[in-house]
Amino acid sequence: MSDPTNGTSMLEKDSQMNISSGHTGKMKRWGLIATGIVGGSLVALYAVATPFVAPALRKVCLPFVPATPAQIENVLKVLHRRTGTLVDIGSGDGRIVIAAAKQGFRAVGFELNPWLVWYSRYKAWREGVNHRTSFYISDLWKVLFFHYSLLKSVNLCCCKVSFSQYSNVVIFGVPQMMAQLEEKLQRDLQSSAKVVACRFPFPTWEPDNTAGEGIDTVWVYDARSFKMQQAGSENGVTTKN
Repeated sequence: MSDPTNGTSMLEKDSQMNISSGHTGKMKRWGLIATGIVGGSLVALYAVATPFVAPALRKVCLPFVPATPAQIENVLKVLHRRTGTLVDIGSGDGRIVIAAAKQGFRAVGFELNPWLVWYSRYKAWREGVNHRTSFYISDLWKVLFFHYSLLKSVNLCCCKVSFSQYSNVVIFGVPQMMAQLEEKLQRDLQSSAKVVACRFPFPTWEPDNTAGEGIDTVWVYDARSFKMQQAGSENGVTTKN
């Protein structure tokens, strides 16, 4: 005769094994899901962080540091009664460009970080000035410092990297780049243009005006003045504004 107690015991063991197997399967599935979430998060973090970190790995560090309200106010103050086009070199999250557009400028921003460019476009749309603003994803060094000889050798138009069409230039630079930028703007800009440097002045140009103090200081340069200064320097004559 069969032992009913033994049959019940076998059933209980099978049930326990099934429960244990099911529990293990669920744990594996949750493990895979958790791994996927963590992996996806790391990929997303890398995608977002890389444009911010990459500038710090370049020869010249150009980190994103948002303009303060005082800096924006000072920029607009020194450009009071100015008209025409404005370019912000290294436009970050677009706050200078958007503020200038609200003052009637046709404003353009160049920025390496694509996330900041897309955010700037979204912000301009929210502020209702997207029709007066343009933002471009562009490497500052490629925009500024292509040699004209190289452009000619590959039959490219120099106007692609020229700032001659802008009557107002705003730059948040670092000391290491100001000398090269000075040469570029000296060559490109019309005599009627005005340049506003934030945080750091240009190395050889004499400012025509300043506004603010401390980190909020802006230096104002009239192209006519620094072109005369350059011409005088080349002729061995010191010019005064």
